[in-house]
Order: sequence, then structure tokens, then C-alpha cells
Amino acid sequence: MKIFLTIAGLISLGLGILGIFLPVLPTTPLLLLSAALFLRSHKGLYEWLMNHPKLGPYISNFMVNKAIPLKIKVLSVSMLWITLLYCAIFVAEHWALRAFFILLATAVTIHILSYKTL
Repeated sequence: MKIFLTIAGLISLGLGILGIFLPVLPTTPLLLLSAALFLRSHKGLYEWLMNHPKLGPYISNFMVNKAIPLKIKVLSVSMLWITLLYCAIFVAEHWALRAFFILLATAVTIHILSYKTL
């Protein structure tokens, strides 16, 4: 079971890191899931993740404060809207798909902004 949890944690970590660059993937929940899976399966990976210079403070701050730094909020919402507006304007050919992209961007923006600012 520990091997399965470790593999799941590594997959979650990989997707979480991708989520930093792809605005639709939820970075924070995936990194929190990775930490939880590593805590139950591989203490060394958990310690590595929590002590990582970039990811560790991000995870710790969210776990303790349930807040997102202003810089991360601005970057996340900006990248989200740039990407989904591009898709809505230049990629989607049907009005329903365009509307979906706009609604998705709106919903994710509301979700991100619902957290306290650090």
C-alpha cells in the first residue's frame, strides 16, 4: 500500500507542478494531496517536499493560514484569464464553448479570490 501511495503522491506532485504553469490545473490541492500521501507513505519525500525552498513555504502557508500570497493570486488569475480568453476568442468556434471558457474563468477566479490574502 505504501508503494501505491508514494506513486500517487509523485503523480499528484507532478500535476501540481504542471498546475503552476497551466492555469486550469489546481496547484494547491494537488500539492496538499502530495504532502498527505507522502506523510502516510514515505517520510523522506514528505520532508523533502515540506523543506523545498519554493513548494514547502507555499504548502505550509496554506495549511496554517488558509491564505494565498497576493503575488500568487495576481499571477494565477492573470494567467487564467489570458489563457481562457485566448481559447474563447481564437480557438473555440462554437458559442457554447466560448461561454464555457468564460464561465470557467469566472468560477476559478471567484474560488481563488475567496481565500484570504497573505
